[in-house]
Amino acid sequence: MVTPVAPSPPPELLVARVQDPYPYFAWLRRHAPAHAVRRPGRPTVWQISRYEDVRALLTDRRLSKDPSRVPGYVPGPTGLNQHVVHADPPDHTRLRTLVNAAFAPRRIAQLEPVIMDTASRLLDQVEHHAQVDVIAAFAAPLTFRVICTILGVPRELDNPATRDTLMATIAPAPGLDTARLENDLHALLDVLIAGKRSEGERSAVDLLGALVRASDKSGEMSEAELRSTAYLLLLVGHDTTMNLIGNGTLALLQNPGQAGRLTGPQADPGVVATAVEELLRYDSPVRDATFRCAAEPIPLHGQQISQGDIVSLLIGSANRDDNRFPDADRLDVARTPNDHLAFGYGPHFCIGAALARLEGTVALPLLLRRLGPVQLAKPAEELAWQPARVMRGLAALPVVRI
Repeated sequence: MVTPVAPSPPPELLVARVQDPYPYFAWLRRHAPAHAVRRPGRPTVWQISRYEDVRALLTDRRLSKDPSRVPGYVPGPTGLNQHVVHADPPDHTRLRTLVNAAFAPRRIAQLEPVIMDTASRLLDQVEHHAQVDVIAAFAAPLTFRVICTILGVPRELDNPATRDTLMATIAPAPGLDTARLENDLHALLDVLIAGKRSEGERSAVDLLGALVRASDKSGEMSEAELRSTAYLLLLVGHDTTMNLIGNGTLALLQNPGQAGRLTGPQADPGVVATAVEELLRYDSPVRDATFRCAAEPIPLHGQQISQGDIVSLLIGSANRDDNRFPDADRLDVARTPNDHLAFGYGPHFCIGAALARLEGTVALPLLLRRLGPVQLAKPAEELAWQPARVMRGLAALPVVRI
């Protein structure tokens, strides 16, 4: 019996994946819905691209979040992976319970005035600028300031240098001194945690203070878990929503008729909520689901995923699957239903989903109104994207007023 040779994606699609992954995703869905990437000396990575498969595997107990299950696993340079994203039950349940309350929709809704005020002040600063970088001037500082507010980060640490230190862990620059990065990051987190301890009872009003008290009083969280969780919340609370605003703005600029439904003379306030959901689907800020590996063999599409193999669930591909979303490559801000997977699905559904939705709902219409008529300052194909594996986001989004 001859084993069929698995098809290989065209090289040009592989090269273009960072700039535009969607043609590559479409090829996978059609030709190789469970595609094995094998490299000498490295674990096999399975790319899963169809909606139904991705959604089912997001809740499959045969997949583990524990990277130590991968043969030859070596921890990353930051040593900050002892958090909810890399935990299986019962540790996942324990850690998630500690942070869930702070991200409850009722508490997040109370942040709307903070988001609106912060966004307005940032736009005041560029009101008379002919050219604006939407990422640097608006999306990055807005989302970082909001997550700093939730965590209780001192204002002096809410700055570009802190953001740069965090972002370097997603896509380290070539030649970056990883040892220095690790030292800087640990020092930053230790300063934050020590500050909460020095505040005593007063620190319990913010999320980081509450986590420190849980660690100190009841031992519900180890020091390593505390540091890792602070890192995770700072990073993910900032980066994913920054990408939503950046990717969403780009999509609306490329589809002016859709943008007009949010801010034009015929704008419908009821469309804003569906628009945010559609922007999350259309160009998801999370391209690949966070780490998973096979805890036992898994048969899929006539192939066998072996124990210890890494399984990459392609959120961005699932959200463009025509079998789930009619005319999936078309942006439709009024699309309903819209059961996208941008926040995942199942036990690891994104804790910050309510926050991201609120920030998008407030920030995107305000940004479009305050900037007025604008266009891209360079062709879309020349825009730089962050070279990160999990996230999909622009490094910069320069626009000019017209």
